[in-house]
Amino acid sequence: MTASSRSQTRQQQTIKKSVSCRGIGFITGAEIEVHFHPAHTNTGIQFQRTDQAGLPVIPALVEYCVPRQRRTALQNGECSLELTEHVLAALAGLQIDNCLVEVSGVELPGGDGSSLIFTEPLLEAGIEVQSAPRQVLVIDRQISVKNDQRMELFVRPANQAEMQIGYQLDYGPRSPIFPQVFHLSISPETFQRELAASRTFVLQDEVEALRALGYGKRTTYQDLLVYGPEGVIDNKPRFVDECVRHKMLDCVGDFALLGCDIHGYFQAYRSGHELNRKLIRQIRTEYRGELESGSRQKVA
Repeated sequence: MTASSRSQTRQQQTIKKSVSCRGIGFITGAEIEVHFHPAHTNTGIQFQRTDQAGLPVIPALVEYCVPRQRRTALQNGECSLELTEHVLAALAGLQIDNCLVEVSGVELPGGDGSSLIFTEPLLEAGIEVQSAPRQVLVIDRQISVKNDQRMELFVRPANQAEMQIGYQLDYGPRSPIFPQVFHLSISPETFQRELAASRTFVLQDEVEALRALGYGKRTTYQDLLVYGPEGVIDNKPRFVDECVRHKMLDCVGDFALLGCDIHGYFQAYRSGHELNRKLIRQIRTEYRGELESGSRQKVA
């Protein structure tokens, strides 16, 4: 009996109708349009760049990830797409497995720094249950990754047939962001209630450095959480522990790059996108046989 056959599965899901959203890109400052369309079973999540000749498609799989700092980018051939993590979190958090996502630029719009810009139209579209079962990988051993910056992430068997995430955020005594810990069993209900509205956070010094490089010139302090020495500037947190919740939102999006449901317990200590991707690649390697024998999405 393989690891992927020991857990209850659910049916694959897509959206009932096409929906759209639009907003400003955090990196380029461009107006970006996004259109979500229903997709057939075993299609998975596919991004399509509508601003490029030939309308190239990029599958949302870890095999297509490219190195970036502080964000998750995908690339297929010469076509790339930046800041995919929040839309991936919205789709995975709502258990939308098959969807074509048309994007009119090089990045996804930033919205308010959370997943709400995507979650709200997807909920408006409604969710349709499909005929094929969703592939699920059950973690049956511990797998760990870490780096030289005291960041660590591991996954081990869970005590329930679900994804569970625990996250410990601690930037040290001199940081204006206080230590935070959060644990959550991930489901559409808990994602909407606990994670979807949590916003990106940065330090004031980091914002000014990015602007000096030409990034984020149309992004204001009201578009995300900017921390100065005395706390959040010109904004108000939605949760007292919004920072750790947003880190978990990023985890949901990055972990979706395996292309199937994962039943296991993830524990993170200061982990970011790079370490998230490293763990998913390691899981992909160690469970390659189980993943390839199950229902994998079609790659364009």
